[in-house]
Amino acid sequence: MQTMRESWTDERLDDLNAKVDLGFERMDRRFDRMEERFTRSDARFDRMEERFESMYRLMLTLGGGGFVALIGLIATKL
Repeated sequence: MQTMRESWTDERLDDLNAKVDLGFERMDRRFDRMEERFTRSDARFDRMEERFESMYRLMLTLGGGGFVALIGLIATKL
């Protein structure tokens, strides 16, 4: 088992500093990739929202047309 050192040399501190900087750079790249994925997901959800809106308009149109046809059918039977 390795014993802990009592003091840190400038060289060891510089090595630790370089490792920490490298770790943060890698983490920044991972966050950038995640941000790109979130942007693509947002675009996909926007397209899905447009499709749902068009489906909603179609349902209203067909429902309204069916209602008008039903009223016309009832009016002709009276």
